[in-house]
Amino acid sequence: MATSNQLNPGMTISINNKLYRVESSVKVTVPKGTPFIKAKLKDLISDELVEKSFKLNQPIKDVNLIEKRLEFLYPEGENFLFLDIVSLDQVAIPTQIVANKVNYLKEGVEVKASLYGDIVFAVELPQFLELMVAKTLSDDELGSLSGSKVIVLETGAKIEVPPFIETGDIIKVDTRTDEYIQRV
Repeated sequence: MATSNQLNPGMTISINNKLYRVESSVKVTVPKGTPFIKAKLKDLISDELVEKSFKLNQPIKDVNLIEKRLEFLYPEGENFLFLDIVSLDQVAIPTQIVANKVNYLKEGVEVKASLYGDIVFAVELPQFLELMVAKTLSDDELGSLSGSKVIVLETGAKIEVPPFIETGDIIKVDTRTDEYIQRV
């Protein structure tokens, strides 16, 4: 059990059986009143940002999430199926947890998953992935872009690349910014 004075960005806490990651916390002092801790929290299920105020030294339930390495297998109904690399168990992760990361998932991609008990709360892709260009979109499909073109990767993601990139090329992509890095 921690106290509100110990809130730090990156901590995971439980409030009313909901898990939150602390995005920021600051001690607020007011001229006529009691100081308090103001924190921005991110709901790990809905990704909603909320602000909450805590009394000084208020008890807070801190939670330790377990991180596991998982390998993507395939989509299955409303879930995505992954393989736990250590235990070789299959793990089904709901679509809302994977969210837009699905744009970079292909068989064999390793991700880092944060779990509390058996429930997966977050999936993190490697920062860089090497993917094949499946299709280049013509100017008619896009409208004209100056000095670049849009391509579709083998995973279905669309990104902007330099004009010399062609279908079949393997490129390195930054999965956090959706940016082209280099041709491989």
